[in-house]
Amino acid sequence: MAILLTQKDTPYNHWEAVDSENGDRLRIVPERGGLISEWQCKGREILYFDQHRYMDKSKSIRGGIPTLFPICGDLPGDLLPINSRKFTLRQHGFARDLPWELSLNKEKSAVLISLSDSEFTLQSFPFRFLLEIEARLILGGLSIKIKVQNRSTTRMPFSIGLHPYFRVSDLSKVGIQGLPPIAFNHLDMSEVETSSLLKNLSEGVDFLSGPVSSVTLVDQREKTHLRIKQVEPMDLTVVWTDPPRPMVCVEPWTSPRNSLISGDRKLYIEPDSIKQFECSYTIFDESHTPGSLPGAS
Repeated sequence: MAILLTQKDTPYNHWEAVDSENGDRLRIVPERGGLISEWQCKGREILYFDQHRYMDKSKSIRGGIPTLFPICGDLPGDLLPINSRKFTLRQHGFARDLPWELSLNKEKSAVLISLSDSEFTLQSFPFRFLLEIEARLILGGLSIKIKVQNRSTTRMPFSIGLHPYFRVSDLSKVGIQGLPPIAFNHLDMSEVETSSLLKNLSEGVDFLSGPVSSVTLVDQREKTHLRIKQVEPMDLTVVWTDPPRPMVCVEPWTSPRNSLISGDRKLYIEPDSIKQFECSYTIFDESHTPGSLPGAS
């Protein structure tokens, strides 16, 4: 399988990566946070993307698959204490706001987007790094592999996650399977029964669950399932809805919000070392079950 990568200027400036065999495609905007803005699989658009809001650069992006780095969630007062200093680091970090580099891998079978430290990033996160994401169109799905390299001389703390917005036909006709029975409500971090939260998707929810190896988003009206496979340590799940937007965010995170201060699932990379993360998304229809999917455990 080969990927054909073409620069486009409509309906907005982006790069289009197309599978030469089946026509599945990604749209990527490297200069806007390395954003995967659209993903078409089996002739169906999988991601929600608010193009009107995207065109207003004064507003945050709503849609696609933003990358969260070097933190997931927020910090108290947006302050990160390191070595007796406090650095201003805003919610979800800076990766989703900065320009990335775009290329194909050597085999031209996957898209590579990368971000490295700069004088700007060092002002809020005093570490040198290289962040690289490989996005690969697979049969009936999308595979994402992430490498984080510490180019500093000291151990680097961080967390990482993805923030995919999945398009749904009707929020009142959506289900999510595979989550643990208890979740943490992000509004007050109280423990809540997951089932009660899932009943309120159309009212708006924001909660953290996990860890689990896979979660399935079910669009009952479209009779489609999206299976999200999460590999430890990126196996926490955040679910967020923002009605009336017809979307559900099912986000794989390594660590909860505030982990760089609380220490809860806080990650480190030693100098000149690399950590790798991965997750995948597979589309299947109502006639299948998660256990019948190729590669399902």
